[in-house]
Amino acid sequence: MHVLTELGAALAAGTVEVVDLTTPLTPETPILQLPAPFANTVGLSMTPVSAFDDAGPGWAWNDLRLGEHAGTHLDAPVHWITGRHGRSVDRIEPARLVGPAAVVDFTAEAEADADALLEPEHLERWEAEHGRFPRNCWVLLRTGWSARGEDPARFLNADEHGLHAPGPSVAAAQWLAAHPHVSGFGVETVGIDAGVAGGFDPPFPAHHHLLGADKYGLTSLRGLDRLPVLGAQLVVAPLPVVGGTGSPARVLALVERTGA
Repeated sequence: MHVLTELGAALAAGTVEVVDLTTPLTPETPILQLPAPFANTVGLSMTPVSAFDDAGPGWAWNDLRLGEHAGTHLDAPVHWITGRHGRSVDRIEPARLVGPAAVVDFTAEAEADADALLEPEHLERWEAEHGRFPRNCWVLLRTGWSARGEDPARFLNADEHGLHAPGPSVAAAQWLAAHPHVSGFGVETVGIDAGVAGGFDPPFPAHHHLLGADKYGLTSLRGLDRLPVLGAQLVVAPLPVVGGTGSPARVLALVERTGA
């Protein structure tokens, strides 16, 4: 197929760049912490099996303990009560995991107010300027939050009142869930909801509405400032964990560099 041949040539020539949007996963990678009495998931821990020693003189490998929702990860519909009868991560159609990236720049709002809420008018303004969101797209909310990623306390941004991080309002979550072209919603923060969204009606509306509508979430993305508003293609690669409510994922964007 000529299209794939041309893509391969462009990748080899560097006119199409592969941009990694994934947060490196370490035991220190920040993960969501829910208040008591709710249970919390674990992050990453590694136990050596062998490392070029008597247990394995010619090889090294590790056992991993890892939460489904650690680091950059995908939320599948069955993660939330509204999607509990929907798709687990292994049942998501591969074609839904590859599609156009549509970047909504919300950086100024997030810098002015850590609790800034994305509203339908922001999304409608985007479509008025750039055209309707493309079919099977991932809407990526750029907030500049990934600059906090090396400092877990600053990244989670918690105080006695809870987390403070930008995200969609109830109305924006409904808007995205109802849009027929949107396959998923991605953020730079620890979760697809705003930090204060536990107090909304319904609580955590991005989870409630998007996962209930067979749309998917991506969290803890980095490098969104390297993407154009439109034109990049996103590749989301979660582990196909049978029955899984989500999975850590490698998220890549194919970006054309016209000046290359």
